[in-house]
Amino acid sequence: MKINSTITTVQTILFGLSLFFCHSQEKIPNDEVVKQIETNGLAVREAFKKGDIETIKLYHHPDVVKALGYNNLRIGREAVLDGLRETMANFDLEFIGERDEELFLQKGDLVIKQMLFGLRLIPKNGDKPFIFRGRTLVILQQYDESPSGWATIHEIIQPYEEPIN
Repeated sequence: MKINSTITTVQTILFGLSLFFCHSQEKIPNDEVVKQIETNGLAVREAFKKGDIETIKLYHHPDVVKALGYNNLRIGREAVLDGLRETMANFDLEFIGERDEELFLQKGDLVIKQMLFGLRLIPKNGDKPFIFRGRTLVILQQYDESPSGWATIHEIIQPYEEPIN
């Protein structure tokens, strides 16, 4: 029944977020907020590349909820970091081929960002590296304990393949 509970939790989060963002006044973030969010993203990507869990932790809110896959819901910063430790024990990770944000809106102390990304996974056992391409919807919340002033509070990741024309 854990799968049903996970699906229900994700659906509840998505429904609540859709109500919040659909019935509120969104705006394009000002230049200062954009710079803070870009600084945040760069720091997290560099920490992934270095395998630096402690730095990644700084950019995640303690109450973060991440849907990293259909059956992989992580609730709370420590659960997210535990999953990341497992992954980093087996792979070196490097972000590649990022694109400009498809959506970048601010509502008060929240910013919603949607983007496509590529992640090169290099197995530590010597197997051939491979690339995971996905899209992510990240919601960041202002958080004074983060070096950038922002921390991930919700994230949903889906696999993505380029359309063939």
